[in-house]
Amino acid sequence: MSATPAIELSGIHKSFGNVHAVRGVSLRVEQAAVTGIVGENGAGKSTLMSILYGLYHADAGEIRIGGQAVRMDSPHAAIARGIGMVHQHFMLVDTFTVLENVVLGAEGGALLAGGLATARAELARLAREYGLAVDPDARIADLSVGEQQRVEILKVLYRGARILILDEPSAVLTPQETDQLFRILGTLGERGVTIVLITHKLREIMAVTDHVYVMRQGEIVADRATAETSAEELAELMVGRKVRLQLDKASATAGGEVLLKAEHLGLVDRRGVRLLDDVGLEVRGGEIVGIAGVSGNGQTELLQVLSGIRAPTGGTLTVCGRRIDARHPCDPAEMRGLGVAHVPEDRLRQGMVAAFRAAETSILGYQEEPPFCRNYLLDGPAVGAHCASLMERFDVRPRAPALRSSSFSGGNQQKLVLAREMAREPRVLLVGQPTRGVDIGAIEFIHRELVRSRDKGCAVLVVSVELDEILSLADRILVMFAGRIVGEVAAGRADERTLGLMMAGASA
Repeated sequence: MSATPAIELSGIHKSFGNVHAVRGVSLRVEQAAVTGIVGENGAGKSTLMSILYGLYHADAGEIRIGGQAVRMDSPHAAIARGIGMVHQHFMLVDTFTVLENVVLGAEGGALLAGGLATARAELARLAREYGLAVDPDARIADLSVGEQQRVEILKVLYRGARILILDEPSAVLTPQETDQLFRILGTLGERGVTIVLITHKLREIMAVTDHVYVMRQGEIVADRATAETSAEELAELMVGRKVRLQLDKASATAGGEVLLKAEHLGLVDRRGVRLLDDVGLEVRGGEIVGIAGVSGNGQTELLQVLSGIRAPTGGTLTVCGRRIDARHPCDPAEMRGLGVAHVPEDRLRQGMVAAFRAAETSILGYQEEPPFCRNYLLDGPAVGAHCASLMERFDVRPRAPALRSSSFSGGNQQKLVLAREMAREPRVLLVGQPTRGVDIGAIEFIHRELVRSRDKGCAVLVVSVELDEILSLADRILVMFAGRIVGEVAAGRADERTLGLMMAGASA
């Protein structure tokens, strides 16, 4: 342990109105170490790091960087102190190149040409030194999510950061991209960069950190050397009770009615690119079918077609007895009328309106139905009471129907969207990335709710890039590659190697 820590926080408090988000937190981060901060959604992890980065001001407490007391008035002050932060949702301009994004806000004067040439050389040096290879002239919109994250890390290193805060860095990454991130973090540590990792994924904590702090309800409830703890102990400390890391469920009931069936389903976009190619699948009432695959292989487009967001350009889809094809499409409202519920992969873009109150999000898509609508006007008390009931049942925190949806943590936003769709007891439930950005306690809850829907006779289709999740939840597993279903495996015979080969387009 070094004599002078990279970061020292003492007695940090922060409240938002009546919500005491951070309660007297003190912690120490050693130089060139990887320190994890874990906790449930809403535990105060991101708020604490936002205080360190100058996005929020602490109500009380002291921050020391390299042994010196500092006041973080803004992110500029944090950057000047060598602190950089990579947020869960990337702060990149899609139409700009990698180089333009890296220098944005640090152009170095009115004449850009010379500055860009210098920046290009520095970017190449950083990429070599830290293993962050990315084309400086590529547009952000054309990069994979993993490559975009490398750009975010390059941005903070370019500004001289020696302390790097990563907020849920793997929330939108595939397993392969997460492994690459781990290698990058190892290289950064070897080069003397101090890393603070905010996450709820215990596998990541056990794999890459040296020390871990556990937060619960705004407080530090434990700190451990990673080598002296376990995923099971950390899960219990996070939630305050024992958590089952393995899902116990009975076998699916055989012979249920086919409620969702796709035959030779195809989708071609306006550019003529084939996004779905001859897809065939069926889901019966009383089973969970999982779709595994590396992100970008057609899973998103398949969910969009199955939910009515996009019409198929070929083949047929039969939903609860209704036949759908290119000549007879069915929009999302009609799908809901058939008994189809959809939890989209991207909750912020398709599952909610961030500026809406939680109560409004809780009825989005169903706002014209009784008891929410009377004489073409929303019944505020009825909507509020409905939201409060969902929050109680699905453990959405805080229990505040009037709070803006954007003010909830990502995991609680996800639970709110899931609550809205699952509470209606649909006949068909389509779920994209059900536990993306969700903590361990909420994952356990969401998985139980999905199994409960299955056991009530619902046909459940789950798309996830988390192989552990697919293996745990699904009764049957389909694998997508390049817009096609390339294999099917019964859950009892599936393993990561078999699925991994299929996901890569290779024969098992």
